[in-house]
Amino acid sequence: MFKRKILKDLENWRNNSDGRTAALIEGARRIGKSTAVKAFGESAYKSYILVDFSQAPNSVLDIFNTQRDDLDTFFMMLSTYYRTKLHERHSLIIFDEVQLHPPAREMIKHLVADGRFDYIETGSLISIKRNVQDILIPSEERKMEMGPMDFEEFCWAMGEELLYEAIEQAFDSLTPLPDALHKRAMRLWREYVLVGGMPQAVSEYVNSRDFGQVDVIKRDILSLYADDIGKFANGDAGRVRNIFAQVPAQLFKHERKFALASLGKDARMREYDAAFFWLDDARLVNLCRNATDPTVGLGLYEDNSSFKCYMGDTGLLVAQTFADRKATPDEVYRNILFDNIGVNEGMLMENAVAQQLRAAGHRLLFFSRYARGEAARTMEIDFLIVREYDNAAMKPRVSPVEVKSTKRYGTSSLNKFRSLYGSRLGKQYILHPRQLAAEGDLVRAPLYMSRCL
Repeated sequence: MFKRKILKDLENWRNNSDGRTAALIEGARRIGKSTAVKAFGESAYKSYILVDFSQAPNSVLDIFNTQRDDLDTFFMMLSTYYRTKLHERHSLIIFDEVQLHPPAREMIKHLVADGRFDYIETGSLISIKRNVQDILIPSEERKMEMGPMDFEEFCWAMGEELLYEAIEQAFDSLTPLPDALHKRAMRLWREYVLVGGMPQAVSEYVNSRDFGQVDVIKRDILSLYADDIGKFANGDAGRVRNIFAQVPAQLFKHERKFALASLGKDARMREYDAAFFWLDDARLVNLCRNATDPTVGLGLYEDNSSFKCYMGDTGLLVAQTFADRKATPDEVYRNILFDNIGVNEGMLMENAVAQQLRAAGHRLLFFSRYARGEAARTMEIDFLIVREYDNAAMKPRVSPVEVKSTKRYGTSSLNKFRSLYGSRLGKQYILHPRQLAAEGDLVRAPLYMSRCL
C-alpha cells in the first residue's frame, strides 16, 4: 500500500464530520480507491466492512433491498455475512463501486441519520444517467475526487520523500536546488512521465525498474477502459471510443486544441457532448477549456466549444500513443528518460503538467485568441490558474503557465499576453527542464515543480 493523500482527506473528514456525512470518493478505475479506503478502515476504526458491489452476491443485495426500513436487522445481517462485529461510532462501512447498485447509495441518507457508524462510498461514473435515475441523491455525501498518483506521491513511492520536500522548499523560496539534486529530480520527473500514476504500474516499476513490464500493465488498463466503454457508454460507445482513440493525435498538434473534424467532417458538438461528458465523468480524460477573459472568476468566461482533451494519466498516454504496436518500443522510453528528443515530448510534458494542476485542485483552463491580421493580439497560453499574489496583499490573481519541453524556447505568446493583461496578472510561470530562475514576477521553474503551483 502506497502512501496516498486521500488518507489525510479522509482523516479530516472523519474528525470534522463526526458521522453527519458520508464520504463519496470518485475516480477512474484502477487508481487505488478500494486499497486506500481499506487501509483507512484498518487504521482509523476498530472494525470495517467492505461491500464490493462489483462482486456482491444476491444474498448481500437482498439485505439492501429488503431490510432498508429495518436498520437493526440490516446491520445484524451485514455483520453476520461478513463475520465482522460492528462497534457503534467506531466502525466503518464501505460501499465499493456503489454506482453498480444505486439503491445502496440512496440508503446513505437514512444510514447517516441513524448515526451509528461511518460510511464511505467509492465509485466511477457516479453521475451517468443510468446510475442516478429513479433514486434520490443523498445530500449527506461529502464528495472527494481521487486521481492517479501525482508526482509527489510517486516520489514517496520511490523513496524520495526528502527530495520532494526539498523541491517544495526551493519553490516556496524561489531558490534553485543544487545541481546534483536538480538532475536527480529531473530524472525522477521523466520516470514519472513514462510510468504515470496508476498504482499497479508504479508498483511494478518500484520493484523491477522494467519499463517493458510497466507497459504491459498500462496496456491491460487501457483494455479494461475499452471494455468499460462498451459496457457502460450505451448508445454513445462508438463516439466515446472514437474520441478516446483520437486523444494522442490531437495532443500531437502544435495547438493541442481538440478538432471535432477529426471525428468526422460533419461532426457537431451537440452530437458528441454526451460522449465527452462520459469520458470526463469516468475520469479517463482531463478537459481543459478556453477562458476568453483572463480575470479572476475564470469559469465565468469558459468557451465550451474550444477545449483541449488530455489523458487522465500521462503514463497511459505513452501507451495509447503507440497502441498500434504490440508494445511500446524501448527506444521511446530511452529517448525520454535520457532527454534525447526522439518523440514529441511537448505533448507528454503538457499532459503531465495538466495532471499535476488537476491533482492540486485547479480547474483546467487555457487562453487562446486568434485575431485576423493582428499578430499582436493572436496568442495561446497553455494554462491559466488563480493563485494568491504576494504583491497584492495575497489577493487572488490570474497566473499564466507555459510548458516548455526543451531548454531552448521562445516566449512570444507570453510576452504579448503580459503586455495586454499585465495589470490583472499575478506571477507568471514557465515550466521547463532547466533550473529555477526568478525575474520579478516571471518565474522559470523546472517541470518537476508543476505540482507546487
